[in-house]
Amino acid sequence: MSKVLVICGCTASGKSALAVECAKQLNTEIISADSMQIYKGMDIGTAKPTQEEMQGIKHHMIDIANPSVKFSVSDYEKAALPIVEKLLAKGKTPIVCGGTGFYINSLLYKSQFGNAGADERVRKELEQYAEQKGKDALHALLQEKDPESAALLHSNDVKRVIRALEIYYVTGKRKSEQQDERVPRFDFACVSVSHPREVLYDRINRRVDIMVEQGLFDEIDRLTAQGLTMEHQSMQGIGYKEVLEGQEKGWTKEETVELIKKNTRNYAKRQITFFKRMENHTVLAPQEATAENVLKLL
Repeated sequence: MSKVLVICGCTASGKSALAVECAKQLNTEIISADSMQIYKGMDIGTAKPTQEEMQGIKHHMIDIANPSVKFSVSDYEKAALPIVEKLLAKGKTPIVCGGTGFYINSLLYKSQFGNAGADERVRKELEQYAEQKGKDALHALLQEKDPESAALLHSNDVKRVIRALEIYYVTGKRKSEQQDERVPRFDFACVSVSHPREVLYDRINRRVDIMVEQGLFDEIDRLTAQGLTMEHQSMQGIGYKEVLEGQEKGWTKEETVELIKKNTRNYAKRQITFFKRMENHTVLAPQEATAENVLKLL
């Protein structure tokens, strides 16, 4: 039976290019696991692969949602899981590629983030708490109740912070504890590329500079002209929220760009922490990150 190949890790580590090389060797398809690349019209700030970069390989779960709608882990699972299963049924090796750990886990495990039932009363109380005391106070509450989940979620990601707290109050268990009880759906191999920290940070900084050169600020102006605001989930993505906040507070373009770089570096650290706990996980040095070496793990 075919395995699922997961190419994960932090932003700017070279996941997409490696996934394409592996897909070409395996004659298979890629399922994106990126919580921002699902949105249509959000191309530059999400570092969405171009047609040229895809090299003719079919990519799923990109450009599937309007940026005005909410999109949950559960929504991702419902859309992406049948694609994985269909490829396996054909005897192919699905390649799941991305840096959104909760998305990846929703495919690999039967029990994952979001399985606990919703409680509207608890959620509304938490929303009111956030409105009255602020998102940082809400995040501090999660830090107190579930430090592991707090380490993986930014205070700006209010919806997921609320969901993690909701799980805690509804079930009496931390979300991070519930993840430990997951049951694998598939046989899988997981790979990430690890750069020295200073090299990774340089790659991140250069990627942000390229996004700005390609028209990140113009892209955000187009989105706001369509009626999108900080209230929309899609605009909470790194790069988008800093530009909107900068416009609101009168920051210079340089100040905004530096904050995007800083927040992206911090996000990369949280991603590294998350993926360190992945099962069947092999970490490759950049010089080892070839399709040939990855396919040996299958």
